Amino acid sequence: MLSADDIEALRLGRHGDPFAVLGPHRGSDGRTRVRAWLPGAASVQALAEGRPAAALAPLHADGLFEGPLPDGATAYALQVRWGDGRLAVLEDPYRFGAVLGEVDAWLLAEGSHLRPFEVLGATPRTMDGVAGTAFAVWAPNASRVSVVGAFNHWDGRRHPMRLRRECGVWELFLPGVAEGSAYKYELLDRDGRLLPLKADPYARRAELRPANASLVAPLPPALPPSPARRRANALDAPVSIYEVHLGSWRRQVEQGHRWLDWDELADTLVPYAAEMGFTHLELLPVSEHPFDGSWGYQTLGLYAPTARYGSPEGLRRFVARAHGAGLGVLLDWVPAHFPADDWGLARFDGTTLFEYADPREGFHRDWNTLIYNFGRTEVRNFLVGSALYWLERFGIDGLRVDAVASMLYRDYSRRPGEWIPNVHGGRENLEAISFLKRLNEVVGIERPDAVTLAEESTAFPAVSRPPWAGGLGFHYKWNMGWMHDTLKYMARDPVHRPYHHGEMSFGLVYAFNENFVLPLSHDEVVHGKGSLIGRMPGDRWQRFANLRAYYGFMWGHPGKKLLFMGGEFAQEREWNDAQSLDWHLLEQPHHAGVQRLVRDLNALLRECPALHTQDFVPAGFEWVDHEDARRSLLAFVRHGSDGSCLLVVCNFAPVVHHGLRLGVPRAGLWRERLNTDSAHYGGGNVGTPLGAAHSEAVESHGRPQSVLLTVPPLATVFLQWTA
Repeated sequence: MLSADDIEALRLGRHGDPFAVLGPHRGSDGRTRVRAWLPGAASVQALAEGRPAAALAPLHADGLFEGPLPDGATAYALQVRWGDGRLAVLEDPYRFGAVLGEVDAWLLAEGSHLRPFEVLGATPRTMDGVAGTAFAVWAPNASRVSVVGAFNHWDGRRHPMRLRRECGVWELFLPGVAEGSAYKYELLDRDGRLLPLKADPYARRAELRPANASLVAPLPPALPPSPARRRANALDAPVSIYEVHLGSWRRQVEQGHRWLDWDELADTLVPYAAEMGFTHLELLPVSEHPFDGSWGYQTLGLYAPTARYGSPEGLRRFVARAHGAGLGVLLDWVPAHFPADDWGLARFDGTTLFEYADPREGFHRDWNTLIYNFGRTEVRNFLVGSALYWLERFGIDGLRVDAVASMLYRDYSRRPGEWIPNVHGGRENLEAISFLKRLNEVVGIERPDAVTLAEESTAFPAVSRPPWAGGLGFHYKWNMGWMHDTLKYMARDPVHRPYHHGEMSFGLVYAFNENFVLPLSHDEVVHGKGSLIGRMPGDRWQRFANLRAYYGFMWGHPGKKLLFMGGEFAQEREWNDAQSLDWHLLEQPHHAGVQRLVRDLNALLRECPALHTQDFVPAGFEWVDHEDARRSLLAFVRHGSDGSCLLVVCNFAPVVHHGLRLGVPRAGLWRERLNTDSAHYGGGNVGTPLGAAHSEAVESHGRPQSVLLTVPPLATVFLQWTA
């Protein structure tokens, strides 16, 4: 018999243990009785094997019913006549067993479940021959959690969940809830206060903003690791990354400037990037996020591809198409922070569950966002699981981890007194460091074909070294110092460049301390910085020549390459995420010339082992001349692991250098492979006669052999050695 308190708790939607009072229960007389809580029902009848078995008597006028089951009945349904006369047959959610298995519950509690997405969230499944959806959500400090949606009129009283106390997860199987159904969770905090409706942290799909409900979606099947992708992602492979914001790469102008969907992007972006010779696409975050202007960096859906471009299945098709075209796909992934929208992760169960409690640890002033509690095992599990989800379920080649510097330091962008030291009194966030090592260890073991890249802007040591060697375990680190120094130099008028020559050469002092990516990213063409071409000095011809020379220097320099969209054809205006790139500029010869240059640089990178096989070891590089500041000249040699070598000569002065003698490491013919001053790219076609130079036994730059060159103005020239 139910107590008055139980009945009142059900009525008010405050019962924290619904399975204790609802569903089938064996009484002291040995008979099984069914209790059903159905607000709005006029009458209820139990059906066994599709036939009427027993009428349930009302226990309370608000919708509580009870009645006996026939002896031997193991399954039943409820035939409900609603107050408006409608008749419905419902499966009773409270007759089904547990959603989580014991091992899953144990691993979730321990924070060691490698794939929590397999058991948490909303998963279509069949239980006892009945189709529906299994819901499971971590909210250990809630006093009650309910699933709500159109299937129950968004009424939190109707489907309260079962608490698995051993792991803090609330679970419920809801028969009849199908794929595509919108849902949220309704929670009461530990004091019984109603919280704002919450989206599912593990949702695999979500509504398009401004709506924010989660959508029931199947778990995408796992994709096997790819040996081909492992080779393409290797440290000694050619890597040239095309960074893309999908919402503004190209838009459907004829249809109101709408975004392209995944299949349209596969039809356009993939062949374009492949034809341009890039090896990888890097997508600004495509996990679900509420605000377009964040570009995806303020995400609240670490398991849900954004609805802006279509379904999760569309993303899988896009990645498959990219791989088929020889392109890898990297995703921007954001574990550093999350927005404080009340329907998201903030104070999820009424407590600081996902975030640090103290704002000196848990709040980013720069972005007005919250910081994950990296010291909590369940939160680490949530984040590491997300990384594996994208890699395993979509075939993603790698994750670029955003804002790593903000994770590593407790005083990041904080004044004295605004941060809490670690247990040793230092500024390092030991919990975040431990999390990053764990992340990279798991990825390395579970997905050996994938890579991780750190956007890290400080001198933190060994970012791209393995954890067993004291590192963080990333495969690559963005070289922010190189980017800032060289862009600063290129913006200078050539008359001033001799006084700042070290800005171009300094990167080689530390070039082999990490596995570097040289990034010309989206951050360099926003917030008033203008475009890359807009930073170049001089008249129109000189500006384009400067940019071409800079790209040549970048592709010749040790390190993998990254270029943000629009940079490949010298877009002149600053990037605007709300509109398409200015593709019409390609009708102009100078812009088309830059595009051809980037294509040919990528081809050269692929074809020449000297430009990629030894990016991260000193043996792959030697200076010829880095001291000729007067002439703004740099010359160096790149060596391949196969014994090949290339001489790279960069002239950042607007004058031709005739009869320039440079020492070379080998005797033989040095043949021009690429000249950024070629008329093909919009240049003046200046260069060494016949495009080749035979070495002479004339000592220069400390070498017994040398070549005599004509070096064009504001240009970079590549010369390949042949015996």
